[in-house]
Amino acid sequence: MAAGGTKPRPELTEAEASVWVRDMFGRVAPRYDLLNRVLSMQIDRVWRWRTARLLRPYLQPESVVLDLCCGTGDLLVALEAVGKAKYIGADFCFPMLVRTREKSVAPLVEADGLKLPLRSGSVDVITIAFGFRNFVNYRGGLEELLRVLKPGGRLAILEFTQPPNGLVRGFMGLWNRWVMDPIGRMVSGQGDAYQYLPESVARFPDAPLLAKMMREQGFLEVTHRYFDAGIVALHLGMKGN
Repeated sequence: MAAGGTKPRPELTEAEASVWVRDMFGRVAPRYDLLNRVLSMQIDRVWRWRTARLLRPYLQPESVVLDLCCGTGDLLVALEAVGKAKYIGADFCFPMLVRTREKSVAPLVEADGLKLPLRSGSVDVITIAFGFRNFVNYRGGLEELLRVLKPGGRLAILEFTQPPNGLVRGFMGLWNRWVMDPIGRMVSGQGDAYQYLPESVARFPDAPLLAKMMREQGFLEVTHRYFDAGIVALHLGMKGN
């Protein structure tokens, strides 16, 4: 597991890795929703809706909520359905934002999560669904998220993780190799993308390690919970006053 950040190839610099990941997501954007539905058998939508409902207490009319790495907008739509807050969607891949605009009227910003064009202490809630593992610098990302949160603000990271059960972990390894990879290649026509995505999950810190990193970067009240046998985990943290 890499605690530093995601790189599709180890020889790439952080800047080069960021460009590669942004280009890859731009190429798969037209079929991203279809592939998510097929490869997860619609469960990805359930994970997002469960996350939105858990965050409902923080989605107040006066709250500024940033859905970072919003992708095609599925979590943003789920959040909008459960709470009347002031939403902003952000992603560093413009083709993804084009898809988001088809679903949401929230303001959208093309922005890198490592350098957000937002004032310090200006956001009440930050959500990230299946995007944080693509950061090229995890600790730098957490530092930036802490910067833009208001005192008492909340961070929610929904992300694939390493299931704590060995049998489930083994099954997911087989699923990624024999189902996700070939179907992703066939439907998207982007073989490198659906090789990178399962590899990025395998390299991502497991749930306890990510929680530890959040605490070390200054987040308080850090918790995590597993969904569906530990395939994904939802991490919550708060910025102190």
